[in-house]
Amino acid sequence: MTNRTSYFYDPDVGNFHYGAGHPMKPHRLSLTHSLVLHYGLYKKMMVFKPYKASQHDMCRFHSEDYIDFLQKVSPNNMQGFTKSLNTFNVGDDCPVFPGLFEFCSRYTGASLQGATQLNHKICDIAINWAGGLHHAKKFEASGFCYVNDIVISILELLKYHPRVLYIDIDIHHGDGVQEAFYLTDRVMTVSFHKYGNYFFPGTGDMYEVGAESGRYYCLNVPLRDGIDDQSYRQLFQPVIKQVVDFYQPTCIVLQVSEGGAAALLCGAVMSILSILLQTSRCILTSAPGLRTRTPDRFQNSFWLIHGCKDAVCTETITLQYLEQIRQTVFENLKMLNHAPSVQIHDVPSDMLNYERNDEPDPDERGAEENYTRSASHLKLSQRAASSSDVEI
Repeated sequence: MTNRTSYFYDPDVGNFHYGAGHPMKPHRLSLTHSLVLHYGLYKKMMVFKPYKASQHDMCRFHSEDYIDFLQKVSPNNMQGFTKSLNTFNVGDDCPVFPGLFEFCSRYTGASLQGATQLNHKICDIAINWAGGLHHAKKFEASGFCYVNDIVISILELLKYHPRVLYIDIDIHHGDGVQEAFYLTDRVMTVSFHKYGNYFFPGTGDMYEVGAESGRYYCLNVPLRDGIDDQSYRQLFQPVIKQVVDFYQPTCIVLQVSEGGAAALLCGAVMSILSILLQTSRCILTSAPGLRTRTPDRFQNSFWLIHGCKDAVCTETITLQYLEQIRQTVFENLKMLNHAPSVQIHDVPSDMLNYERNDEPDPDERGAEENYTRSASHLKLSQRAASSSDVEI
């Protein structure tokens, strides 16, 4: 079977900027899209200009006060929001810039639209390179992230899917998504990331395993400098395979940005596709920090490039630490219940709805016109999360 892939791209996203000198460069999305065009990858996918998420869509997870602030604040009036800037952690890492809410609306809408298409089996794989802002919390911005499009899209997926697996291979820990689903077994979060020496965000220890109904459904694989492709693969493959075997997700959300994207392109974790696809539907997101050099120019993964350059340091630290990680991770996996079940319930109204005009051959790649999208199909959710975790 040929996988049907939806690719979401909004050219306007690349026009936003966090400010001169800020490391977050959304314009890299345009460069990434250029690679997609020049490699002819778009011919293998259905290309969509995404839906723009509304304030209500964002409040499915975030607090109304926080989203209302994002919608109102601008560089011209921010002096009048001094208290709110501090309350919502908006300032240095997460600056106020022109079009801030519009930027959030565009990347969040793409992930939400991808989730809706997966729910309705319009595609098997949904890709949003502009998304993946995994640090944003319910009440505040964090780590260049304002609205957590991942959490919002997972909440949409949970309307149809009993178990969603979230895999994060960003060099930074996926703390915002982990926090949102820390108390539930409906979502299992797995994060491979750099950890230690005050590396941002400082969370993601291997002993963070979830709580209450979510105990042991949170899995962290903290790594240190010096990891190379082979070591990463030897840890990644068995962990993900066992997670998939035990948890049996019906949908997988994969976040691949910065170090994760580099590793994926250079082949360190290419096996993820053989493990995940044909087993589950999948949505891929990647933050705008995605490196855009062509794959043949990658000599090593991000982990090694930014890791310990001394060969002895690499070998001794990596082997000892990896064995400790491996033992702890697999002990935690033994505590998992096999494919937790979900009680029968009515499916809530969709945020978005798609109706097929026809039923083309699965191997044919169409355009956005193959589907109808109407404002009348937008349904408002009746509830928002009541604390740092979400209500499912």
